[in-house]
Amino acid sequence: MGQKVHPYGFRLGIIKNWKSLWFAKKYTFHNLLIEDQKIKKYVKTKLAAAAISSIEIERTGERIRIIIHTARPGVIIGRRGAEIEALKEDLQSMVGEKQVFIDIKEIKQAALEAQLIAENIAFQLEKRIPFRRAMKKSLQLARDAGCEGLKIKIGGRLGGSEIARNETLRYGKLPLQTLRADIDYGFTEAHTTYGLIGVKVWVYKGEKFGMEREENHGANAKTRKVQKGPTG
Repeated sequence: MGQKVHPYGFRLGIIKNWKSLWFAKKYTFHNLLIEDQKIKKYVKTKLAAAAISSIEIERTGERIRIIIHTARPGVIIGRRGAEIEALKEDLQSMVGEKQVFIDIKEIKQAALEAQLIAENIAFQLEKRIPFRRAMKKSLQLARDAGCEGLKIKIGGRLGGSEIARNETLRYGKLPLQTLRADIDYGFTEAHTTYGLIGVKVWVYKGEKFGMEREENHGANAKTRKVQKGPTG
């Protein structure tokens, strides 16, 4: 089951939050959903060199707040904020009269972001770097950054072979069935001269919360209450 369910969607509402935070009535929901998709696609395309991991959208009334998680905030901001102002104007023309706000959050460790790892491998494949070297380099960087588990899977005409195949590289543990396990997932495609090569990355960052700790906390609270005794 863990291989058939998106790791992020599988944990929504448990340890993961929605990337689009807004409420809409039935007859306007589809319009806002399509608008969100257009915004995310435009930002990813325009800022392809900015190492964007994820984009969150919050809506309150006629305001739209776009939160961009990036490893290179300087590329988005530009000199004296020129680039971010141009981006804001472009997005403003897309959403019409709604007021647009852009927040940029810097990613401290890009080597632990699954989407950035996948895009880095795809970029190297497009530059004709051997796929095994690209995979091992990314795994080593994630390992040095403190990753607890990593899985990289690429598929396609690897090395220009006539028959497409899959190659997988693993490190550590990857508990896909455990809901409290913080699993980051990324996917992208490399456009090579031999065709498309898909790149999938799973990163295990440890447990977001532990049931054992909660039970111990509850037991300790009861013990303190008993030791304290009734007051009157």
